[in-house]
Amino acid sequence: MSDKRVYLYDSTLRDGAQTQGVDFSPADKVAIATELDRLGIDYVEGGWPGANPTDDAFFAQLPRLTRARFAAFGMTRRQGRSAANDPGIQAVLAPKTPVVTLVGKSWDFQVEVALGVDCDENLRMISESIAYARTRADEVVFDAEHFFDGFRANPTYAVACAKAAYEAGARWVVLCDTNGGMLPQDIDQAVGAVSKAVPGSHLGIHCHNDSDAAVANSLAAVRAGVRQVQGTLNGLGERCGNANLISIIPNLMLKMGFETGIAAADLAKLTHVSRVLDERLNRAPSRNAPYVGESAFAHKGGLHVSAVEKDPKCYEHIAPERVGNRRHVVVSNQAGRSNILATLRDLGVAVEGDDPKVVRLLEEVKRREYDGYAYDGAEASLDLLARRAFGQVPAFVEMRSFRVITRRRWAADGSLDLVSEAIVKGRVKGQERMEVAEGNGPVNALDAALRKLLVEYAAQLEDLRLVDYKVRIFTPGATSGDGTDAVTRVMIESADRHGQRWSTVGVSANVVDASFDALADSFTYKLLRDGAQA
Repeated sequence: MSDKRVYLYDSTLRDGAQTQGVDFSPADKVAIATELDRLGIDYVEGGWPGANPTDDAFFAQLPRLTRARFAAFGMTRRQGRSAANDPGIQAVLAPKTPVVTLVGKSWDFQVEVALGVDCDENLRMISESIAYARTRADEVVFDAEHFFDGFRANPTYAVACAKAAYEAGARWVVLCDTNGGMLPQDIDQAVGAVSKAVPGSHLGIHCHNDSDAAVANSLAAVRAGVRQVQGTLNGLGERCGNANLISIIPNLMLKMGFETGIAAADLAKLTHVSRVLDERLNRAPSRNAPYVGESAFAHKGGLHVSAVEKDPKCYEHIAPERVGNRRHVVVSNQAGRSNILATLRDLGVAVEGDDPKVVRLLEEVKRREYDGYAYDGAEASLDLLARRAFGQVPAFVEMRSFRVITRRRWAADGSLDLVSEAIVKGRVKGQERMEVAEGNGPVNALDAALRKLLVEYAAQLEDLRLVDYKVRIFTPGATSGDGTDAVTRVMIESADRHGQRWSTVGVSANVVDASFDALADSFTYKLLRDGAQA
């Protein structure tokens, strides 16, 4: 193993779920895990089996990863039980993930007060739990909770906890700044001491951000010798959050010269992954986020723009394309052309950079983004928009109109009956048609009516299913200032029996209209991808 190789461990699906206001569904977890795998993360911590129904549902049907390894999280055995008879350890081993992560105390104060055991018993709990888990999993990770507070209070005991885990067979001993209060010099001193007992090639770092130093502390730990870094996407986490992998990754690779499982081509997906998470959380991405924010490489008029046009290094610490972002010059209508060209190349559309259609497509994307569209989390809609600009999307249906009626009716016994009815009209294969369908809500009714309208394509659409639906009200009307005149963005995630997933977007002042656009894009994308003929 190269001494420059750093392993990345993502805990978004567990630590991130502890963020106030964040509530991942199993579908969210699948989508995020898939993005992490595509990015090239080494370890994806799925959650805590047995802790809640969401984690249980997720671990029951884990998505297949091609690059990352799933980790299940749990804790060391309880006092008075053997590891083999501890229900918590058995729960974390049940999903049979290749990696198991167990957390244990490493601060003598926590051991005696929180656990209520003596320090020697805690060492046995760590050692026996790791040794037993090692017989059931390919790798075992030990998270030394409150390690830095413990090191400050009793360095001999804190190091002894780390050493006990390592000698019992832990692949990684992760030093945790659990309350997030450390600074880089604290990290450097502690890592230097513990690395005399546990080699740096087996040490990891897990920092919280309560002192706004989690990224700096993580990088300091790597510089001091650790070779695994734990963190979350966009710094999600309890209280002030966890170390932000979105910042740590480019700092390690581009500034410090370390190797990760992320190749240069993968690094260009970083902005996309960051924004996909925000879309799933139904929140606006931070414009000022380092590396990936909309303003990270934005330049307004005057001397800055002039300097950037001559030499970008004047005001850009890296080329934005390296992390999948783009330079945004507010006064230039050329901003973003390279992104459009890259998108077209990815779609296999051969085009010259000076093709007028590229300029028109760029202006269309900019106009739509101004109106509220977000294509970072809706690649299928962007695919269709780009292909339509070059006449590469068949007209599977020419829509004429649609109407949705929702009826609420009270029966004589007082029970409530709520039914939505959708009527769609369109031209399919040269024939004008109208179809009617009922559903559980307007989107389900529209889905059913569109399937009837496109009955000639039933074979391709049979396995199409909607797996997630999100609505975001994000900007009030610019003229009236009335919040009821808001723009609605609908994001729909769809899937098929092959495990393929794609997302589409619709924007309108009317939530049903926005839903229809997103739904229609999903149908079209599925037919196009399956090679259907109009």
